[in-house]
Amino acid sequence: MLTVEDLAELLRTTPAGIHSLRYRGEGPPAIRVGRRLLFDPEAVRGWLEDNTEDASRARPRLKAVR
Repeated sequence: MLTVEDLAELLRTTPAGIHSLRYRGEGPPAIRVGRRLLFDPEAVRGWLEDNTEDASRARPRLKAVR
């Protein structure tokens, strides 16, 4: 199980960033144990796969005007 701090390190963000994702309903599923949030690594992996952008769907970059 991953803690908020572990997940933040994995995603290269802060614990506040993880809490913000959860507040907006956009984060991976968590399990509450008392006051702690724990994340199943398999659920996090699935969440990452579900939220990975496909290169064909990515917004094209704008060309610089000279």
